[in-house]
Amino acid sequence: MQPIAPDLDERAIEARAGPLSAVDAATLLAWEKARVVDAPMPGQFVLGADQTLALGQTRFTKPTDAAGAHEQLRALSGRTHELCSAIAIVRDGRVLFSHCEVARMTMRSLSETFLDAYLETAGSAVTSSVGGYQLEKLGIHLFERIEGDHFTILGLPLVPLLEFLRREGCLAA
Repeated sequence: MQPIAPDLDERAIEARAGPLSAVDAATLLAWEKARVVDAPMPGQFVLGADQTLALGQTRFTKPTDAAGAHEQLRALSGRTHELCSAIAIVRDGRVLFSHCEVARMTMRSLSETFLDAYLETAGSAVTSSVGGYQLEKLGIHLFERIEGDHFTILGLPLVPLLEFLRREGCLAA
């Protein structure tokens, strides 16, 4: 089955929920995404996923343009942030499984020259991911240390998801 992009306003959901940690925000948004898609799909497992980024108490969203990506990368430069990836499985309006993992990512100190070159080379891709980077592409050059599961960093904590699917009999044990 093809992925279905849920039609929801993530910022409005977060605003209604009140102050949330990065983990709680990612988890809530994964649940909401799965619930929206679940409604017209009775009896089906629906997977929702979301990823948030936090630098201390400050949470980031996807930059809207290159200037926003520059601002985010400048703030992250030389510092360690947390990338939270959450998943939720919903069936018939009920959350059957949810999980959130956190990766700690330490960015190198980035010069303005490097940042300008990175933004020019990465192009519009900098607006497709929170933090202005995609680790699986050019973004790997931004980091000096990464602590966490690779799949979590890519946005889908795959090992816990596969374990749930095995327990449910969807995959061979």
